[in-house]
Amino acid sequence: MKSLSSAQRQHLKSLAHARQPVIMIGNQGLSAAVLKEIELALNAHELIKIKAGSNELETRRAWMAEICAATGASPVQQIGKMLVIYRAADKPVIALPA
Repeated sequence: MKSLSSAQRQHLKSLAHARQPVIMIGNQGLSAAVLKEIELALNAHELIKIKAGSNELETRRAWMAEICAATGASPVQQIGKMLVIYRAADKPVIALPA
């Protein structure tokens, strides 16, 4: 998991604002199948939104940490039930500020 600077995180937040969630974590929680779908989405998009179905803040925070640890992604933002993560592709499409 790569650490993002404040400027990089702000840039990614602005890009994520208009995006729709591509993954939804439902009643079954964070399963192996959900992690596999997150991995596929990161390979395709680099920056993704995930909608977490839990009402518990601590559960959503734990999911964010587990997702980032399992995929090597960096956490960008967590607002309510929306999680935003980023992982650069082999040939990055999103140019991050220095």
